[in-house]
Amino acid sequence: MKPVIVTAATPRELALLIAALEKKERFLSAHRDAYRGEVDGRPVILAVTGIGKVNAAIAVTALLERCDTELLITAGCAGAYHGSGLAVGDLAMATVEVAGDEGVLAPDGWHTLELIGIPAVERKGDSFFNRFPLTRWALDKAAFVAETSGISLQKGAFVTVSTASGTLERGVELQRRFGGICENMEGAAAAQAALLYGVDCMEVRGVSNLVEHRDLSRWDIQTAVDRAQEFILKFIAALCRTD
Repeated sequence: MKPVIVTAATPRELALLIAALEKKERFLSAHRDAYRGEVDGRPVILAVTGIGKVNAAIAVTALLERCDTELLITAGCAGAYHGSGLAVGDLAMATVEVAGDEGVLAPDGWHTLELIGIPAVERKGDSFFNRFPLTRWALDKAAFVAETSGISLQKGAFVTVSTASGTLERGVELQRRFGGICENMEGAAAAQAALLYGVDCMEVRGVSNLVEHRDLSRWDIQTAVDRAQEFILKFIAALCRTD
């Protein structure tokens, strides 16, 4: 049975999953902490990537080089855009990951990598520039788990940025540009690596804050990361029941 790999930027975003891991063994991957073990009899690998796209790309690539996985899951927290319908504590799942920074700022405005004409990934005759699709079967399975568990799970485009949006105006700009529901700092890198390796990929995040003028007093990171991990545990248990 192939393992499920779950990555997150920080130990806090994996703490519940690490605690739930049976037959746990710690190891290093890309010079960062990782764990292998089982959840409900399913082999699972958990890995801390570090913050940002570069760290995520390094960590995920190292794992995919050494592990033949069934599914890569990216977890953590996210900032929700106004108009998305999301609130602090809600769960969101990516249908597509968008690299929100890569492109060209021209006199007539910002353009994606398509203006340059060089794809970020070419696979099986398809070219991918800024948008990386997530796996359909995982989306459908997650939606089923959410529905049968009475959990609200909103699906939509995620936007990955290097500079987190700390103003309402920036959030509105990115939401309009990409049609996203929330933003993060690692997801597109993980999705791009998974696409390159031909590995199924999903991303689930809890909403820690709205993208507005930065005010940490209105954030709830702990609830966000706990709910994402609790859902992933339910998802892995559901995978075991259907094997």
